[in-house]
Order: sequence, then C-alpha cells, then structure tokens
Amino acid sequence: MWKWPTVALSYAGCYQAKKSMKVIEIFYSLQGEGRLAGVPSAFVRLAGCPLRCRWCDTKYAWSEAAGREMSIDEIEKEISTFDTPYLIITGGEPMHCPGFVELIKAVAGPRRHITIETAGIYFIAGMPCDLMSINPKLSNSAPKDPELAAEHNSKCFNLNVLQNLIENYDYQLKFVIDEPEDLDMVALCLDKLKEVDPFKVYLMPQATTCEEYLRKSKWLAQACLKTGFSFSPRLQVMLWNNQPGR
Repeated sequence: MWKWPTVALSYAGCYQAKKSMKVIEIFYSLQGEGRLAGVPSAFVRLAGCPLRCRWCDTKYAWSEAAGREMSIDEIEKEISTFDTPYLIITGGEPMHCPGFVELIKAVAGPRRHITIETAGIYFIAGMPCDLMSINPKLSNSAPKDPELAAEHNSKCFNLNVLQNLIENYDYQLKFVIDEPEDLDMVALCLDKLKEVDPFKVYLMPQATTCEEYLRKSKWLAQACLKTGFSFSPRLQVMLWNNQPGR
C-alpha cells in the first residue's frame, strides 16, 4: 500500500545569490493546463529535478547540467520579445534550481503575470507569484526500478510544504490521472490538506500522444462530473503530441 512520505525537505541552494542559471528552453506557446489553459504565454524551462516521475514528459530537463548557462539579464531580454504579459517558469522542478529566487524577482513587474509550475516539494516565502501551479505526485508517478522508486517516493510528497504553498499563494492543484484508481489517491491527498478550495482542483489525463489523451479524457470527464472537480486539458499533448518547446 502506498504511504505518503513524511520526511521534511529543505533546500538551501535556492537562496544563494546567483546571476546565471541553466536554462533548457525559452519559448512562446499556449498555456496547456489548468486555469489559464489556452492563454498565449512565454515559458522558461529550467534545468534540474530531484524526482524521476515514470510518465514525465520533460525528462530532458532532469539533469542539472543540461541546457545552456544564461544570465538573468539574458533570460529577461529573450522573454521580453514575446508579446504577452503571461510568463510560466517551469522545469524540471524550478524551485530546485539555484538562482530561482533571483530570477523570479528580476522578471516580476506590474504588467507581468507569473505562474510557477511546481511539484510542491519546496516552499519559498514571499515570492512575486500570481499563480502557484502545483502538481502533487501520486503513487502512479513512481519509476518502475525499485531503487529509483524508493528515492523518488522519499521526495515526491511533502504535506507541510503543500499546505504552506496553498496558504501563502494563489494556487491551483493539478493531479495527473492515469487510471480510475488514482482518484482514491487524490481524495486521500485532499483529505490531508486543510481548507482546499475545490474550485482550484484540476484533474488531467496522463498521456503522451493525442490518441491516448482523447481515450482517457472520456472517462476522466465523467469522473469530474461526479466529483465536481474541473477537467484540465493538456493542450501540449492534444495539439502537438508533447513536442519540446510547445
């Protein structure tokens, strides 16, 4: 039986002053998921993630050595070329990256809406963030290799961190659903959290191709009608079959 890891996580590296960081890609596309699905947005994908999710669609961003070294000024210059106020910082796991806090502070502004895409395993207070987009990892995310699974499961869920994130930021909770049984894990997670707004909970199908996405969407849509949670599209799968940079 799956048990939620209870070990508290800390990460001091994200507080270190750093003027450059490893960037996998910067691109312009539609936000694919959640509350802002369909909104033209600039994306900055940072390198590095401590998790090894089985169905991860950005495994090329796992390594902290991947991508190119860019200064914060260079990142700001590139995202400013896109005609949108919406900026998504993603990964990998962006809050795992040294220099993340400095980047967020540098790119924030009154005419920019910032979404942080995170697994919800790190909490940093006081960041300029308009939407904390949290994707808690269920047991279906564990890799099949037993050793990797043990390491992954020890890091992939932190109840205290999740609670702090939803209490301190405007948030959405996005759950990737692979099988109907995963809905029980969603219920267990929400049971453990306090005062979650059900209108901020999204269920989205686990899929890497448009065909798989459409097949799973049919029964997941019915589950959303029963639970009252919102169905989240995954436009990057439906439109572009998970192509990088889309």
